[in-house]
Amino acid sequence: MEQLIAALVFGFGAAVGLVPLCRMLAHRLGWVARPSGDRWHKRPTPLLGGAAIFAAVAAGAAIFGTAESLWPLLLTGALIFVVGVTDDVVTLKPSTKLIAEIAVASMLLFFGYRLEWTSSLTLDALLTLVWIVGVTNAFNLLDNMDGLCAGVALIAGATLLAGMDPSAAAPQALYLAVMIGALGGFLVYNFNPASIFLGDSGSLFVGLTFATITLATFSDRQSSLFSVLAAPVLVLLIPIFDTTFVTVLRVLSGRSAAQGGRDHSSHRLVAIGLSERRAVAVLWTLAGLAGAIGLSLANGSPAWSAPVALLFLIAMAIFAVYLSRVRVYQDRDQFLLRSGRITPFVVNFMYKRRVAEVILDVCLVSLAYYLAYPVRFDNQLAQVYLPLFLQSLPIVLGVQMVAFFVVGVYRGVWRLFGLMDAVVMAKGVALGTVGIVLTLLYLFRFTDYSRGVFIIYAALLLLMHVGSRASFRLISEFARRRRGSGDRLLIYGAGEGGAIAVRELVGNPDHNYRMLGFIDDDDRKRGSRINGYPVLSGYEGLIFLIEGGAVDRIVISTRSIPLIRVRDLEALCAEKAVALSRLDFRLEHLVAVS
Repeated sequence: MEQLIAALVFGFGAAVGLVPLCRMLAHRLGWVARPSGDRWHKRPTPLLGGAAIFAAVAAGAAIFGTAESLWPLLLTGALIFVVGVTDDVVTLKPSTKLIAEIAVASMLLFFGYRLEWTSSLTLDALLTLVWIVGVTNAFNLLDNMDGLCAGVALIAGATLLAGMDPSAAAPQALYLAVMIGALGGFLVYNFNPASIFLGDSGSLFVGLTFATITLATFSDRQSSLFSVLAAPVLVLLIPIFDTTFVTVLRVLSGRSAAQGGRDHSSHRLVAIGLSERRAVAVLWTLAGLAGAIGLSLANGSPAWSAPVALLFLIAMAIFAVYLSRVRVYQDRDQFLLRSGRITPFVVNFMYKRRVAEVILDVCLVSLAYYLAYPVRFDNQLAQVYLPLFLQSLPIVLGVQMVAFFVVGVYRGVWRLFGLMDAVVMAKGVALGTVGIVLTLLYLFRFTDYSRGVFIIYAALLLLMHVGSRASFRLISEFARRRRGSGDRLLIYGAGEGGAIAVRELVGNPDHNYRMLGFIDDDDRKRGSRINGYPVLSGYEGLIFLIEGGAVDRIVISTRSIPLIRVRDLEALCAEKAVALSRLDFRLEHLVAVS
């Protein structure tokens, strides 16, 4: 443990000291990333941050004695670092860079690094090549916003280190500790606003390191096939997710997958209203959750960790569908999608054909039923109740899916999910559960089955089902409440009109408002919340906020305010340059013209 701490401290200190030197050198050599249409940054930024990380890791390997046993990793890391530096300086063709990555991955394969996902040596060798090249490029593509790539790599490294047995894997643990420390030292300068970037040299080196370390960490696990496959994927989920997401959408949109652009998951989070720091923090959080689940899957009980992992992957798929709806291309682009906001493939697949929704529900029903057994019987599913589960699962799926169809679950629209949609889902779950119990009673006399299992199943399924349908609104609400820009908005009137105003003004993506809260003259409403926003004060408090410059726009949503007060408010708002509006709903009579 003392050596690990020393390695962490060394890596951090070395990077903190080396990054300013690399930044100065990059400025002198002109190795800077210049702003362009497909890049996110707005000012020339040095590209040699990866050199500081590579130097710190190489020095740490020599000092802590890991270079002798891990020399293949150091050698291939040095080669991919040179490829990255060359790409930073002269911009290699994507095909040239890919060939170099395949050559480096083949060297690692020759030195004995393998996934060991299959007993076929040929197939396993091909999968290993795909894994190394894919993860390396995933980190390269993830380096698209200040602090994102290095932060996700640091979280993944901490997860891997926590899952290692230092006594059995001392060289890998020490090597990884130096890498984690170096990433932390680099983040001091790379966190928004960044003064230096990793560059391709850094992102490729970091990606290759983590692709290889995961081989050494998970290849010798004696566990289920699902655990062996999913654990490394979850630990490195965010780079894999972002690369898969942006590649699929670019191909579907008629763009080259290798072409740069501001269409990554981080860019889309900013497009829905988050600041850069908050967008990065969201992806860091998801990386931490995925890593913890992957670690649990590798070391914990599969009865619990496997369903949780599947549920998390389903949630990430829903998250990807939501982000795919966000407009990131300009109207003048030739590949602007016909729908304007949503990939046509996603629209047809998710909303018109309902195929994906049905597939999602099949997964949720299976997961809810599976989890009901260990919850009821304290992890005894595999030993005692697995035969009952397998015997009844087809019945559960068939009856529940028919019940969902009968009550009209598949006629709802996710982005407009409301309370009555939840009621429909509750009816579907209740009807399905009763139908399942009656069917089992008729076929098997309900012998050995537990009523408690089906009560738990119904509760879990309703929670998962409502959560999946409400996910779009929850994500939108999360983004709106953390919006870092836009006019500061107050609504005068905390009644039905105020609730409608919130939904129309704050919920409309065409408006850019930051909702501060409500103003109401009824003292009994002070401290209460409308749609999650607080009732701040009465008229006197509103005057104080206007005079203090704390608000940009006020919307009056009630007709009960005295006219003289409205006139005084208009005069004060005009004096303080605060926009004042009244929310007005009218039915307009249309007369047919013959």
